[in-house]
Amino acid sequence: MFIPYKKGSHISRSKFREILRYFSTDINASTTSQLTKIGRKTINNIYLEIRKHIADYCEDESCFSKGEIELDESYFGARRVKGIRGRGAKGKIPVFGMLKRGDKVYTQIVKNCSVAELLPIIESRTNKDSTIFTDGFKSYDGLVDYGYKHHYRVKHSDNQFADGRNHINGIENF
Repeated sequence: MFIPYKKGSHISRSKFREILRYFSTDINASTTSQLTKIGRKTINNIYLEIRKHIADYCEDESCFSKGEIELDESYFGARRVKGIRGRGAKGKIPVFGMLKRGDKVYTQIVKNCSVAELLPIIESRTNKDSTIFTDGFKSYDGLVDYGYKHHYRVKHSDNQFADGRNHINGIENF
């Protein structure tokens, strides 16, 4: 991974490595500023650049090759407001997740869990020859029509949670 050290900057390589070490041990910018005798704004800018490079690296590495991939959506947020239930629960943030079994996970906050929102994410991150495992949520209807040859479902509504390799326990546990 490329480290965002700028050649010609007024910070030496050794000082940058020190800042990187503080960043990696989760020391905040104010404390790092005091320890390195470099201005807090400069440390904030360096921390921001490091975060951008980490995000770019993660984005590049997030595509799944052919394999078994579990898909699921979830809603995160404060406790349920009395009387409001289900997917439309007020104040909840929808998050879509993908897990390649035995490998890596990809998550993304989405506006909603509609086909129009989820399908572009699925298509950009998976191979059409992958084996896809989902629950019975309607947004996963027709994945075969979009070119995915192997799509298996777990029907939670029928009290089915696992049937051999047909499960989404990995992404649900994540």
